[in-house]
Order: sequence, then structure tokens, then C-alpha cells
Amino acid sequence: MGNVSFDSFKINSNILEAIEKLGFKNPSEVQEKVIPLILSGKDVIVKSETGSGKTASYGIPICQRVVIEEKSPQALVLTPTRELAIQVKEDIGSIGRFDKIRCEAIYGKQPMSLQIRELKQRIHVIAGTPGRLQDHIDRGTIDLSKIKYLVIDEADKMFNMGFIDQVEGILKKLPSNQITALFSATMDYEIETLTEKYMIKPVKVDISDENLTVDKIDQHYYRASLNEKFSLLLNVLYSENPDSMILFCNTKEAVDNLTSKLKDLGYPCRSIHGGMEQKDRISTMKDFKRGEFPILAATDVAARGIDIEDISHIINYDVPMEKESYVHRIGRTGRAGRGGTAISLVFPWEIKFLQQIEEYIGLKIEEKAAPDLEETEKGKTIFENKMKSKPKLKEDKSENLNSEITKLYINSGKKKKLRPGDIVGAITGIDGIEAENIGIIDILDYISYVEILNGKGELVLKELQHTPIKGKIVKVQRAKE
Repeated sequence: MGNVSFDSFKINSNILEAIEKLGFKNPSEVQEKVIPLILSGKDVIVKSETGSGKTASYGIPICQRVVIEEKSPQALVLTPTRELAIQVKEDIGSIGRFDKIRCEAIYGKQPMSLQIRELKQRIHVIAGTPGRLQDHIDRGTIDLSKIKYLVIDEADKMFNMGFIDQVEGILKKLPSNQITALFSATMDYEIETLTEKYMIKPVKVDISDENLTVDKIDQHYYRASLNEKFSLLLNVLYSENPDSMILFCNTKEAVDNLTSKLKDLGYPCRSIHGGMEQKDRISTMKDFKRGEFPILAATDVAARGIDIEDISHIINYDVPMEKESYVHRIGRTGRAGRGGTAISLVFPWEIKFLQQIEEYIGLKIEEKAAPDLEETEKGKTIFENKMKSKPKLKEDKSENLNSEITKLYINSGKKKKLRPGDIVGAITGIDGIEAENIGIIDILDYISYVEILNGKGELVLKELQHTPIKGKIVKVQRAKE
């Protein structure tokens, strides 16, 4: 990778300012290769390992190319999981924040009525799971006529989860001239067939050597017995003394059982799996990313698309049944080329699964002898003291970006015939406030929200207490998170 900067892509100053505040310094290899291709209108097929910065590689050119004034969505991002859809929404929303670009996440187990209401707003980008997107398309609640960009993210997982028919159904209903970008950690027959059928002279980009997950991570395993597996886990924790870790299980019942056992010992552990309410999953992941607690027990729902920095250890409490899942699990550590440790606890009859994983990754996973009594006794006190200590919270990468943005709540909406122009007119009438200080405006039936940029929030909030909006003084206050 050379000395390429984001400036060299000729993206606008608002995007450059946003990515600088997000902590981006120089493009990763996937960004360096993919951004210019999408900007130039090429279809791309990207083979890329997890943690390589691929969301920005398509998010930046999409934000550069969308027409802000267009009400209908112009880009569609297909994701295999709700978590990834939410992650994409946050990332694209952050990249396009100063251009007022809106990205909406659409996924199952969220009220359809709520999503329909959101889709009536001006939305530039939609990120969603194939099933729920297909539902909206069939209902006519998503207008596909203006779609210029399609991204199929984590394609291998999408097809492993049985979404290929739905993906094809969506592709058939899109305009024929959209730019398509497909991202996948692996390229199998189904993916190749899809690309040949629906993509036009795609450019193939292989980033697998840039940040090959398995090469960056110390991997080993311990043989476990049925009755002593949990004890083995504890001894591994005591000897390894991890700072932050994810313990992967194959079922939600196993996750809940493991979490309960660790909590009974006084260890701060929380769980995440598909049986939880979405708001609880989002809250748990947010707290874990901030460092509120150090142990997360999870099913494979957390193995894809979740960008969490500084996870020192991944432990496969259960050996995954799919070899691809192993790669994506351990990819939660060793992010962006950093080191990490991945440990598996393996029953004797599961050795054959481990051998299949070894063949798949092209690497021998070392077997280690269980930690001895002296080692675990010494490490137990250190580990328990660490678990009892007050956590040092991590800075969210978007905090710097959001520090100068204030979201205001306005007690008026569509039922009062309030329009965006009414809000803009009132705010720009305040001395020292220009149109560029106003971010995204959401007008709902009875209430509205507006983002105030560039640290002008307090001034606008103060002045709107006695400044009429559409001829009336309305209640304005800081929006609750």
C-alpha cells in the first residue's frame, strides 16, 4: 500500500471532515482499491477478510455520489444480519453526516408500521436484511426506481443462511443500470453464478493477503471432557488473563447457561443471541463496545459485521459446525492487523471438525496441555481483581464527530402541516446561524427532530424558546437518546 490519502479520491470536503473526525488517517488497502472503482462506475467483486474497512470502501463513494435533494433511495445495501444492517446505517450516517445523508436500517422483528413511516422520509441509503427488504418491495413501500448502487455485503453468509432466492428476487426488480459491489470472505459456486448473471464486467479485487485473519491471531485448542468443560474454561481464563473477550456457543440455551454460571461466580458477563429483543441486543453490543463489561457470551449472531476494537481473546466454548463461522468468530479479535488470541475447547469427537477447519484455513491449530494447578491458582487472583475493577471506558469512534452536533426535539409535525422549510426558516433567522449549520430534519406526525451542527446547538436551543416556527411558539428541547 502506497502513500495514498483520502484527498486523492477527490471526495468532497464534508466527507473528508467527517472521516477525519472519525479517526480515519489513510485508506486501508480495500479502501484504496475499491473507492476509485465505485466512483468511476465499475461493478466490483471484493474478496476481503473481516476488519479490513470494507464498509467505508463502499460508503464513501456512495455518499459522494448520491443526490441530496432526491427523496427516493439511491443505494441499497443487503446484509445477512440485523446487527450488520445497523452497523452500516451508523457508519454511512457518520460518513455523510455533514452532507445530511440519511441511511435507514430495515430488518425483521421490528414493527413494519414503524419502518413504513421512516421510509416516507427522505432516505438516501437503505441497509437491510433480504427478507424484510423483500417484504417492503412486495408491498410497494420501497421505491426502487432511483437505485444507482447495490451492495451485497457478507455474501457468503447471506447464501449460507438461505437468502439467495430473496437476493435474486431483489436483483430482478432493480433498475438494470445500477452499479453493483459484492463483498465476501469466500467465493463459492453460488456467488460466482450470481455475479456472472447480474454484474457487468466486474473488476475483481482480492484483499485476502492484506489482513489474513488466521495469520494475525495466535490459535490453539484444549481437549475438553463433558463434565469438566466449564472448569477448563475457568482455568484458561485464569492462565490467559484476558482483558476483553467473546465466548462463542452454538445455541442460545448454551449462551444463557454459560452467562448464568459466570455471573454466579461474580464475573461481569452478558449475553447476546437471536432470541433476545433487538433493542436489548443493540444495548448489549453498545455497552460491550464501550467497555462497560469484559465478557460477552454469544452465538454466531455476533460473529459477523460487528466492529469492536481491542478484543484480546475469542474463545470457542463450542466448536462451530461451519468452518466459515470459525474464521468470522476469530475475526472479532486481531482487528485491522492487530494481534489477538483464539482458543477452542474441543471434545474428542469434535477433532474431525477441527481438522476440517485446519484444512479450510490452511493452518495447523496447536493443541496445548490444560493449564496446571500452580498456573491457575496464581492467575485466579489476578483475573478476579481485574473483573472487580472499574472498567476503563473506550471512546466511541463517532464521539468526536458527534461532539459538535445537537439533536433537538420539536413538539410539532405533519399533522400541524409543518414542513422542513418552516424549521429551516426559523433557525436561519437566528443571528449567527446559516443553512450549513442545520443537519438532518425528521418530521413525523406529531413531533419533529433536527440536528444542529458545528457546535451551534445551545444557541439554537436558546433562541427557539422564543422564536416562532410557522407562526407559533412550540416546545423545543434536547432530544433524548
